[in-house]
Amino acid sequence: MAETVKVDIPHKLTREEARARIEKGFDRIRSDATGGMVKFEDTWTGDHLDFRAKVMMQSVTGRLDILDDHVHVEIDLPAFLATLAEKLTGKIRKEGQILLEKK
Repeated sequence: MAETVKVDIPHKLTREEARARIEKGFDRIRSDATGGMVKFEDTWTGDHLDFRAKVMMQSVTGRLDILDDHVHVEIDLPAFLATLAEKLTGKIRKEGQILLEKK
Protein backbone atom coordinates (compact mmCIF):
# COMPACT_ATOMS: atom_id res chain seq x y z
CA MET A 1 0.00 0.00 0.00
CA ALA A 2 1.26 3.51 -0.84
CA GLU A 3 2.22 5.77 2.03
CA THR A 4 2.72 9.50 2.60
CA VAL A 5 5.67 10.48 4.79
CA LYS A 6 5.20 13.77 6.69
CA VAL A 7 8.05 15.53 8.46
CA ASP A 8 8.28 18.92 10.19
CA ILE A 9 11.77 20.33 10.63
CA PRO A 10 12.09 23.32 12.98
CA HIS A 11 14.39 26.23 12.12
CA LYS A 12 15.39 29.65 13.43
CA LEU A 13 16.22 31.19 10.06
CA THR A 14 14.44 33.66 7.86
CA ARG A 15 12.30 32.07 5.15
CA GLU A 16 14.76 33.36 2.55
CA GLU A 17 17.75 31.70 4.24
CA ALA A 18 15.83 28.45 4.77
CA ARG A 19 14.85 28.40 1.08
CA ALA A 20 18.43 29.11 -0.04
CA ARG A 21 19.73 26.22 2.05
CA ILE A 22 17.05 23.86 0.79
CA GLU A 23 17.81 24.83 -2.82
CA LYS A 24 21.50 24.04 -2.20
CA GLY A 25 20.48 20.73 -0.64
CA PHE A 26 18.43 19.79 -3.70
CA ASP A 27 21.32 20.82 -5.95
CA ARG A 28 23.58 18.45 -3.99
CA ILE A 29 21.06 15.61 -4.31
CA ARG A 30 20.91 16.14 -8.07
CA SER A 31 24.71 16.15 -8.40
CA ASP A 32 25.04 13.03 -6.20
CA ALA A 33 22.54 11.12 -8.37
CA THR A 34 25.09 9.99 -10.92
CA GLY A 35 24.61 7.61 -13.78
CA GLY A 36 21.04 8.67 -14.44
CA MET A 37 19.71 6.29 -11.76
CA VAL A 38 17.63 9.06 -10.19
CA LYS A 39 15.86 11.76 -12.18
CA PHE A 40 14.62 14.89 -10.41
CA GLU A 41 12.13 17.57 -11.33
CA ASP A 42 11.30 20.43 -9.00
CA THR A 43 9.29 23.64 -9.23
CA TRP A 44 9.22 26.48 -6.73
CA THR A 45 6.13 28.69 -6.30
CA GLY A 46 6.98 31.25 -3.64
CA ASP A 47 7.95 29.28 -0.53
CA HIS A 48 6.34 26.07 -1.82
CA LEU A 49 8.27 23.36 -3.66
CA ASP A 50 6.73 20.54 -5.71
CA PHE A 51 9.19 17.79 -6.59
CA ARG A 52 9.27 14.43 -8.30
CA ALA A 53 11.96 11.78 -8.42
CA LYS A 54 12.09 8.56 -10.38
CA VAL A 55 13.93 5.88 -8.43
CA MET A 56 14.17 2.19 -9.29
CA MET A 57 11.46 2.63 -11.95
CA GLN A 58 9.17 4.11 -9.26
CA SER A 59 7.89 7.67 -9.17
CA VAL A 60 8.08 9.53 -5.86
CA THR A 61 6.32 12.89 -5.52
CA GLY A 62 6.47 15.41 -2.75
CA ARG A 63 5.77 18.85 -1.47
CA LEU A 64 7.72 21.16 0.78
CA ASP A 65 6.55 24.36 2.46
CA ILE A 66 8.84 26.84 4.17
CA LEU A 67 7.10 28.41 7.14
CA ASP A 68 8.33 30.99 9.66
CA ASP A 69 9.57 28.46 12.22
CA HIS A 70 9.66 25.12 10.41
CA VAL A 71 9.74 23.36 7.06
CA HIS A 72 6.93 20.92 6.32
CA VAL A 73 7.74 18.04 3.95
CA GLU A 74 5.35 15.45 2.50
CA ILE A 75 6.55 12.63 0.26
CA ASP A 76 4.20 10.16 -1.45
CA LEU A 77 5.83 6.75 -1.68
CA PRO A 78 4.49 4.05 -3.98
CA ALA A 79 3.72 0.67 -2.44
CA PHE A 80 7.09 -0.75 -3.53
CA LEU A 81 8.97 1.89 -1.51
CA ALA A 82 6.50 2.29 1.39
CA THR A 83 8.48 -0.20 3.47
CA LEU A 84 11.22 2.44 3.62
CA ALA A 85 8.91 5.11 5.07
CA GLU A 86 10.17 4.96 8.66
CA LYS A 87 13.83 4.98 7.62
CA LEU A 88 13.18 7.83 5.17
CA THR A 89 11.40 9.90 7.83
CA GLY A 90 14.42 9.67 10.14
CA LYS A 91 16.86 10.52 7.37
CA ILE A 92 14.83 13.55 6.21
CA ARG A 93 14.56 14.84 9.77
CA LYS A 94 18.28 14.37 10.48
CA GLU A 95 19.53 15.82 7.18
CA GLY A 96 17.01 18.67 7.36
CA GLN A 97 18.13 19.66 10.86
CA ILE A 98 21.75 19.73 9.73
CA LEU A 99 20.85 21.76 6.65
CA LEU A 100 18.74 24.28 8.61
CA GLU A 101 20.79 24.67 11.78
CA LYS A 102 21.67 28.28 12.54
CA LYS A 103 25.36 28.93 12.00
